[in-house]
Amino acid sequence: MDPLAVVLQAVDEPTLADVLPEWVQFPGWRLIVVVIVLGLGAYVSKYVVRLLGRPIAHRFKRQSVAQTLLKSIRVLTILLAGAFGLNVVGIELGNIVLSVTVFSAVLGIVLAPILGSLINGLFLLADQPYEVGDMIELDTGQRGFIDEITLRYTKMFTLDNTFLVIPNSTIRDRDVINYSAEDERTRIQLSVLVTYESDIDKARRLLEDAGRRSDMVVEGGPDIRIGSARYPAAPRAYIDQYADHGISITLRYWAKKPYKLGTVRSEVLTNLGQSLAEDGDGVEMAYPHQHLVFDETSGVAQVELGNGTGRNGRGDGAHRRGDAVGRQSVSRPDRE
Repeated sequence: MDPLAVVLQAVDEPTLADVLPEWVQFPGWRLIVVVIVLGLGAYVSKYVVRLLGRPIAHRFKRQSVAQTLLKSIRVLTILLAGAFGLNVVGIELGNIVLSVTVFSAVLGIVLAPILGSLINGLFLLADQPYEVGDMIELDTGQRGFIDEITLRYTKMFTLDNTFLVIPNSTIRDRDVINYSAEDERTRIQLSVLVTYESDIDKARRLLEDAGRRSDMVVEGGPDIRIGSARYPAAPRAYIDQYADHGISITLRYWAKKPYKLGTVRSEVLTNLGQSLAEDGDGVEMAYPHQHLVFDETSGVAQVELGNGTGRNGRGDGAHRRGDAVGRQSVSRPDRE
């Protein structure tokens, strides 16, 4: 068919405004028709998403990709319905889009940030730093589970029972710790300081037993592999350093669930306190302290009394010299 004939036929086709009687064409009827068509499009989009949801979920194993694709299909269906509604009432979509003023305003005000967020969302989906259901920690210290990943934002359900919506353009520039990327088990370190006179082997054994007695701690099994390194799965206590006031011993153990780190640490500390109370003979916790020594060799110092009467009966501005002033304070622990 001749292209000119096709154009003439399209021009001659009647629109809804030509078909409807004049008494129906009250002010604002075009807007009502477009709204009705959009409503039908939204209903159809839900049906389409429900129809394609299962096949897409089987095709794409990553939940975030499947959700993004289904949302894109739904938005596209609604946009097509809107374009159809405008065409039905006789409004040419090309006349709106091709307007230089409208197009420039939309591009500068709306499309620029939206396109930036969409591009960042595509990078997140491609890089896979986290997935729906993973537990992450932001550089602000907030921890929680990923609830939803879209092209514009990431929604996180925090451990404080609040929702945190983070734009993708922002979260890509932040440090994110993923506790669920490969293995949920998370290593925790607990350091204690015992005196130099303590039984070090017994102290290490008590620390390891305190970790094993917790149900939320990995008791043993095959070594846990991180990259090319392997670490013991069971709690292990190591001598960390010979400090000024005692021997530092560090217990390293693995928590089964990353969202219970505080509870696990508290339980291990409680178990350690009970072990020290029941079988802590020979193990004593060290703490820093000072001794101040006063004797006849401490030297002589000048003491200025206040506004009241001094010990020698003199009033304001009185001075006395004494020979019983503390020698230089010595910082040394009795128990290191």
